[in-house]
Amino acid sequence: MAIKSALLGQLNFIQVAAQTNAEETADAYEKMAGITRFLYENLPTKEMAGYVLFALVFLLSALVYKLGFAKKLKLAQNIVIYIFLFLGCTLLTFFALYLPMVEGLIVAALILIIYKTRLWREKREEQQAANQ
Repeated sequence: MAIKSALLGQLNFIQVAAQTNAEETADAYEKMAGITRFLYENLPTKEMAGYVLFALVFLLSALVYKLGFAKKLKLAQNIVIYIFLFLGCTLLTFFALYLPMVEGLIVAALILIIYKTRLWREKREEQQAANQ
């Protein structure tokens, strides 16, 4: 009888601990930024969600760098820049958990895409006007 009550006591402790962890997880998900929350809620594991978030932050950072700041450099210099960008994105990924980093990078990329498109169109029109 003592063994049974000890096991039931242990089971009740596990159930209470599981509820606390579920509540903490729900609180953490509520505090997350939109896209990050979507990733963590819909991907099979938290580890996979973390890697996808890191890849998303890195790819969007590389796109923003390429559209807005990149100059014509040698291959070795580009490799060094992207290595440091990769390392810096580890820190940005931690920020992306609770701050809207991914959303901000998407907005920055869209603004730079619009700017580059308009710049390209202007140059093309100037070239056509010069040829006529």
